[in-house]
Amino acid sequence: MATTGAKPIARTPDDRMTLTEHLGELRSRIIKCMLAITVGAVGLFSFYDPFLNFVTGPYRDVCRAHVKWKCDGGAVITDPLQGFLTRTRISGWGGLVLALPIVLWQVWRFVVPALHANEKRYAAPFIISSVGLFLFGGYIAWLVYPKSLEFLIGYSGPNVTPLFTVDKYVRLLTLMFLAFGTGFLFPVLLVFLQLVNVLTPRKLLAWWRQAIVGILVLAAVITPSGDLFSLFGLAIPMWVFYFAAILVGAILTRKRRRAAAASADE
Repeated sequence: MATTGAKPIARTPDDRMTLTEHLGELRSRIIKCMLAITVGAVGLFSFYDPFLNFVTGPYRDVCRAHVKWKCDGGAVITDPLQGFLTRTRISGWGGLVLALPIVLWQVWRFVVPALHANEKRYAAPFIISSVGLFLFGGYIAWLVYPKSLEFLIGYSGPNVTPLFTVDKYVRLLTLMFLAFGTGFLFPVLLVFLQLVNVLTPRKLLAWWRQAIVGILVLAAVITPSGDLFSLFGLAIPMWVFYFAAILVGAILTRKRRRAAAASADE
């Protein structure tokens, strides 16, 4: 280890922090994350009524468009505790979503000292793109959800009046949100695998036919509603992301090879 006078120059995080200090730092980050989630959950719990009115909007729109179904777009409860428990559960998960930027920031601040310079360069874009793609997937799920409801109710049979409980309705919407958000992280994984040399852009491009079929099967498996609208609403963006990930991976790997060659020449 290089020294300046009598004091050593720290080159890694382990030179600066003991195990106890690392654990203390981890505890501090976890406490901050929990506080952020709690604040988000309390806020959503307090404004639960307008939130529930917002998320049940697609149901009301479907009912207005199909008067023959004789539904008014309102949700019901079948248990005295169901309403309160559903409100608490939704507030908890919603608090996590609202606090997601702060949580990821705390994770980033804890991990970044242990990364090398080249790893730090990629870490921030990966985190930002992951959050953005996840939220974009949730937005697409929201757009597809009314068509999914219409499809599912329409195939329930004649003389069937749709009347959903709050927890079942919100659970389906949440699963749709998670399925689309997770599916939209697909290109981030592909780019990462190319950067660590597990896959190459040339190999991915050669597999495009298998990828199209595989993505279609994956979308059919992870979409909770099982209707054609959600299936293709997820599969089509994933097809586009597949080829976009190949392009991004090719650009990044080419830049890395050029940088390595320039360093070797020096």
